[in-house]
Amino acid sequence: MKRPTHQPTLLLILCTLFFTIQSCDPKEKEATKKVEKEVVIESEKPEYFLLRPEVEKAYGYSHAVKIGNDIKISGAVSMDDEGNPTAIGDFGQQMKNCYADLDKILKHYGCTFDDVVVENVFTTDMALFIENAAYRNEIYTKQFPTGSWLGVTELAVPEFMIEIELEVHKSE
Repeated sequence: MKRPTHQPTLLLILCTLFFTIQSCDPKEKEATKKVEKEVVIESEKPEYFLLRPEVEKAYGYSHAVKIGNDIKISGAVSMDDEGNPTAIGDFGQQMKNCYADLDKILKHYGCTFDDVVVENVFTTDMALFIENAAYRNEIYTKQFPTGSWLGVTELAVPEFMIEIELEVHKSE
């Protein structure tokens, strides 16, 4: 009579033991710990800024909001502190007034036009914008941001000819 062999059972036990030892590799555990330590998610509270509080409350918007290192700036138009259009009919001056307001907001956050990463221009007269676009060389002295130039039929108030919005990334 032949005695039963336990070779398959023994082989199975050895394989299981081998793979168990391999999965307990200290290097692998340390790598897992490193990944766990690097994952940090912090909630960042938005910081709002009103350039002309009464006007912005009346129209229902904030001129800028900063979250972390990113700042979104609503479209700037040529207006006075009461919300009345300025430089009516003078496209070049309206453009300068927009950039002057944007500069005030950038300074509030400790930024310059060098920190701007997106600039979107909305205009009711693209030909006049193209004629005056060289002024942007005085604004952006290092590099130009990405963005779009959009011709629109109208802006919030009929006298507005241009509106400029920005996105900013403030490096630490």
